[in-house]
Amino acid sequence: MPSPFMTEVRNTLRVRRYSYKTEQSYCYWIKYFIRYQNMKHPKNLGPDHVRQFLTYLAVQRRVATSTQNQALNALNFLYKQVLGRTLGDVSNLVRAKKPTRIPVVFERHEINAIFTVISRY
Repeated sequence: MPSPFMTEVRNTLRVRRYSYKTEQSYCYWIKYFIRYQNMKHPKNLGPDHVRQFLTYLAVQRRVATSTQNQALNALNFLYKQVLGRTLGDVSNLVRAKKPTRIPVVFERHEINAIFTVISRY
């Protein structure tokens, strides 16, 4: 049986016509945040707790940037729309890093260098 608090979160999402997938994802991140904070009610937690949680996601869980942003958006919705207060400053958190990508296509001078090395053999 869902808690009255999570029922309120779901009802707020539905009244604001958020998609079902967004509802599922926001509820997941809100529950995860509450569990991470040892089942403390979010109204008793502040921006420092949110910053700590988001940093944990980036450093320990090594989530993708978009995943960390989704968690931040869910918590921002929780504080702004459900609890009726601003989240506060969470700018000093460790952001998830985008992985460095290997280029798919070589540039012309790189190909020439490769052929130069190969032609020596």
